[in-house]
Formats: sequence, structure tokens, C-alpha cells
Amino acid sequence: MTPSGAFTEYTVPASGTDPDDIAAGSDGALWFTETNGNKIGRITTAGKISEYPIPTANRQPQGITAGPDGALWFTEFGGIGRITTSGKVTEYQLPGTIVWAITVGPDGALWFTEGTGEKGIGRMTTSGAVTQYAIPSGSLQALSITAGRDRALWFTESDNGKIGRITTSGAVTEYTIPPTKSVPAGLNAGPGSITSGPDGTLWFKATTMVGRLTTAGAFMLFTISTPTTGPEGITSGPDGAVWFTEDGDKSKIGRISP
Repeated sequence: MTPSGAFTEYTVPASGTDPDDIAAGSDGALWFTETNGNKIGRITTAGKISEYPIPTANRQPQGITAGPDGALWFTEFGGIGRITTSGKVTEYQLPGTIVWAITVGPDGALWFTEGTGEKGIGRMTTSGAVTQYAIPSGSLQALSITAGRDRALWFTESDNGKIGRITTSGAVTEYTIPPTKSVPAGLNAGPGSITSGPDGTLWFKATTMVGRLTTAGAFMLFTISTPTTGPEGITSGPDGAVWFTEDGDKSKIGRISP
């Protein structure tokens, strides 16, 4: 099927709710977090929007993913939330923890990244049992996480220029992004979003570049052609390419072939 190029926008009922992450649900609709609205939103493919308040105030939901149990799981300040496709919300508290991204692991559990001051990577079963794993280098800013084709989880460490790998048993390996002319030291690479690529490698944001990492630890870095923009979100496309958003003074969408 060839895309028509038609673009449609749908307005969330309450302004200023700051929609953030989005995921396809098992009910055929799209589900998204509303960070400032403290809600989870649902939109049908016809554009009908429903909103579900989070029971606890000021939770600032961020990431969301479709869970193995048919529900949606999302991150929030101080915990993890679960919402059924009928709108019932359950919260699991992780006091003092800032939780960012979330994904489903090859073991059927939810894996998530933790912010400043926490251990770094967390795992939660669908029954709510939590295990936390420390990052060996002491990184305090694990941000994005994705499941790799090697049956491990891969994550970015924005504060120390590394990409991490964690097995489902909790063994962590870290890979330092090499320096380049654009980024003279790995510390400055600031990796953000990460995705499992169509070629079986990991693709990620690295300041003004797009990075590629094999499961054996070999890096390649690609400079964005527009110097005043930088990659933000990144994902695999249905055409076998990697697609990413670019922010800056010229907003663009980028595509790169593996």
C-alpha cells in the first residue's frame, strides 16, 4: 500500500496536557500519555479521543507500551501504571524513583529505565513484582530502552556517553560511544532514544548524530546533514529503514538505510 501523504491532526480535549509517548493497544486503538494532564489518552483510528485520569495526582506519565497481558503499561513519577483497555488504572509505587521509558522484554516482563539517584534499570512482572539492577559505571541517567533481537534489553546512558545491555538475568555490559570530529568525547555523545533496527542492530540518538551498534559492540556514527538540527525519537520503519525525528530550528523527519 502506497502512503497518500495525507496529514490529519486531532485535538486533545483539554489544552496543555502535553501528550508524550504513544503505543498501539490490543484493542486496535492508540494509547498515549498526557504528562501535564496526569491522564492516559486513547484515540481510535477514526480520531475519537477518550481520557482516563490517573488516580494519584501529579504523577506526570511518560513512557507507555503494550503489555503481554493485553493492557497498557506506563511510567510515572514514583512508579509504574497499568491501564486496561476498558480504562481501569492500577498503580505500583516505587517511592522516590523517576521512571522514564518502558518496554516488554523477551521474558514477558516489563523493563524500564530509572532516573537520577536510582539503580538504573528495573524489571516488573505483570503481577507487580519488581527487581532493580544497578549500572556498573554508576550512570544516573538511563533514558531509553528497547528489546534487542539477541533476547537482551539495550538502553542509553545520557550522562556518560554509553549504551548498555542487560540480560534477563540482570548481567550488564556497557559500550562507550567513540569520539568523533562532531563529538570529541564519548561523554558528550548524550545518547537518547534507542530502537531495535530492521538489520538486527541497535540504532540510537547521539547529540547531532544517529548511531548504530551491533550486538557484538561495534559502533558506526552518522552525521545529520542539517547542522542546526539533531535527532530525537527513532524507530524502525515498515520499509526496512530507520526513521527519526529532528528538532532544532528546522524541524524534519529523517530516514537512513541500514
